[in-house]
Amino acid sequence: MKVHVDRRDGLEAVADLTVSGVFERGERPEPLPRALAGEDAAVHGALREAWERREVRGRPREGWGDFRGELTVFHRPEGRGRLVLVGLGPRTRYSADRARRAAAQVVKGLQGRGARTAAFRLPTFAAEGVAAEVAARAVVDGAVLGAHEFTRYRSTTGGPIEEVAVHLGPELSGEEGTVRKAVTEEATIAETVVWTREIANLPADTTTPERLAEEARGLAKELGLKVTVFDEKALREMHCGGILAVGGGSDHPPRMIVLEYAGGSRRGRTVAIVGKGITFDSGGISIKPAPRMQDMKFDKSGAVAVLGILRAAALLKAAPKVVGVLCCAENLPGGGAYRPGDVVRTFGGKSIEILNTDAEGRVVLADGLGYVTQHYHPDEVIDVATLTGAEVVALGDDTAGLVATDEKLAQGLLAASAATGEPVWRMPLTDYHRELVRSDVADVRNSTELTVAGMLTASAFLETFVAPTPWAHLDIAGPAYTTPATRRWQPAYQNVGATGFGVRVVTRYLLDLARS
Repeated sequence: MKVHVDRRDGLEAVADLTVSGVFERGERPEPLPRALAGEDAAVHGALREAWERREVRGRPREGWGDFRGELTVFHRPEGRGRLVLVGLGPRTRYSADRARRAAAQVVKGLQGRGARTAAFRLPTFAAEGVAAEVAARAVVDGAVLGAHEFTRYRSTTGGPIEEVAVHLGPELSGEEGTVRKAVTEEATIAETVVWTREIANLPADTTTPERLAEEARGLAKELGLKVTVFDEKALREMHCGGILAVGGGSDHPPRMIVLEYAGGSRRGRTVAIVGKGITFDSGGISIKPAPRMQDMKFDKSGAVAVLGILRAAALLKAAPKVVGVLCCAENLPGGGAYRPGDVVRTFGGKSIEILNTDAEGRVVLADGLGYVTQHYHPDEVIDVATLTGAEVVALGDDTAGLVATDEKLAQGLLAASAATGEPVWRMPLTDYHRELVRSDVADVRNSTELTVAGMLTASAFLETFVAPTPWAHLDIAGPAYTTPATRRWQPAYQNVGATGFGVRVVTRYLLDLARS
């Protein structure tokens, strides 16, 4: 999608859609707000008539868990496109995320209806404490992500919005430089999320560990990154027994992929990002039930998010050096599959007792975390993984769980979460959880006999392989993808399928490091 900033008032431009935000009105009759006078003139008084008939209320649509703004569409005379008013809800509850969701609602609601260009009047979204720069970021986020649909396997598709302009008007012309920079940056991040979704949505017969290695090589060539791919022979030589064990039952051998971005001009810190890349998870010998197993193609979402984070960091010239590690395998039952009761030895020598082959994500991450901490000695490590069903039980389908051993790292990620609208909730990690993953025959075990605190015992397991390096774990099992059943409750900028969760929040964190 093409995204740009225009100094003119959006009503002066010729776009298929000219979009203004409208706050919720009270129950008592009230005159048309002065702020909408330009819109009313653009449709020759039709807005005032609709306002007096209470056809424009600025309210959220009823019956939805997600905020979805009311859409009112007017056709402008002389073929000047359509005027779209999107409800922003009450002024007292307005936020950047409301603007993000409203922008997505516009492009989603009018998709396939003959519109290719949209002009957003920024002054109508920069209000009630939401600065112009923040509102511009939110509008771009919502419009780009809301317009995306995964259509690779469809024979026919609807016509999406192809161009979005953020119009300043005379009210915000003095902030042009700041807004342009924000829009350029946010458009790059949002387009990278779309790029990430396209890979994460691919089925397992297409996206094998080898295919993810090809994607990494292509990205490295495009952006000048360093890439190293460890095949099964190299993994055996490195004693990466975790990845080899999980991938042993598949005809598609495992891979560990390392991407390096050298950092921007103010580099100094090294941040490692490690992702779980299970290209399909049947559960292995501890096989999953059949219902919803098709969704296990999304178990690679953490590793694919790492690709997206490296892409965004390189395009935006983020300050720190970033090392991305993708731990990729396909978890299937077969003659070479690992078994409950096995003991596997990981990079660096620590051993894992296998109690459940469906707790495989932490097993592959053990090698990746051990490798990156011992080989690169990063200042901090963040892992991103669709790790546990317990995370979904605890926090639902929209929020990621955060466990961190470093306060500054945790607070930085929480601030990035608030800025991007990717919900993250911090969870505790105590000696109780560490005790539960102790093994009688190995250093740790990958499951426990207690059905409690599954997300936190998994975190205690991972900590074993990264300590004492400052570390944060993002369990994205809930928000990594949506299904037809859960989609209804998600923001309008999500579609059925992969969400690209993690790219925006971690990229924002990396960008913020230069300012901290």
